[in-house]
Amino acid sequence: MLKQRLITALILVPAVVALVLLAPTPTLALLLGLVVLIGAQEWARLSGFASPVGRSLFLVALTLLMVAAEWLRREGLSAPIFLAASLWWLLVLGLLWQRRHRQTTSQSGPSWPTALAGLLVLTPAWLAMVELHSREAGPGLLLFVLVMIWLADSGAYFAGRRFGKTKLAPGISPGKTWEGVQGAMVGLLLAGLLLSWWAPVPGNLAALLLLCLVSGLFSIVGDLFESLLKRRRGVKDSGRLLPGHGGVLDRIDSLTAALPLFLFGLNLLGAA
Repeated sequence: MLKQRLITALILVPAVVALVLLAPTPTLALLLGLVVLIGAQEWARLSGFASPVGRSLFLVALTLLMVAAEWLRREGLSAPIFLAASLWWLLVLGLLWQRRHRQTTSQSGPSWPTALAGLLVLTPAWLAMVELHSREAGPGLLLFVLVMIWLADSGAYFAGRRFGKTKLAPGISPGKTWEGVQGAMVGLLLAGLLLSWWAPVPGNLAALLLLCLVSGLFSIVGDLFESLLKRRRGVKDSGRLLPGHGGVLDRIDSLTAALPLFLFGLNLLGAA
């Protein structure tokens, strides 16, 4: 398993870095849109849509929302989307906090609330990537967010393995611990220092550290939310496309929460 994970990562990471740094924004938007639609198929599965018709309708709905969101972005009207996404993730945080110790039972049959949640999660995340990339120093800034989440994940993984004792949400994801969260915070603070040194965005050091810390911690919320959906469907991974890593959603679940919040905070710093 570890060998598969390493091989997949060695292929994916250089490809993602090259895409972010070299591709023009329209090309990036199209390719990332295809990736998100692959993830949407997995979300439709987690929503209980077994038939091709149900999954196709979900993909059509998401595609139309992405087109509408991109039109709003081009018109300079995307800020409310990121505000709404930030409020959504606050609601998800409250839901997960209530269910953190409650054992999740498997569900059968279609779940329309889960499908609707997929539209609310995937559309702003895709739009945030496109919006970040389109800005001045945008490719580097988008790559920074990716690295920030990788640092948070790595900090959580190593701190959790070495010091993990206190379960974070045993009813949702038994492997995650509060010690892992503390490790993630260390990685996020390092990322904030990196951002302040690079300084492509407005704001003082405290504001940049807070931005990285909040958006990065919400990446854990995105991860836990997908874990909750998988437990409800009784599956370990969202898919099998990426050997050793599971599905596309298993790789982007953290980003779905972190990206819109980071961009919302970035907008606030720019307006300050």
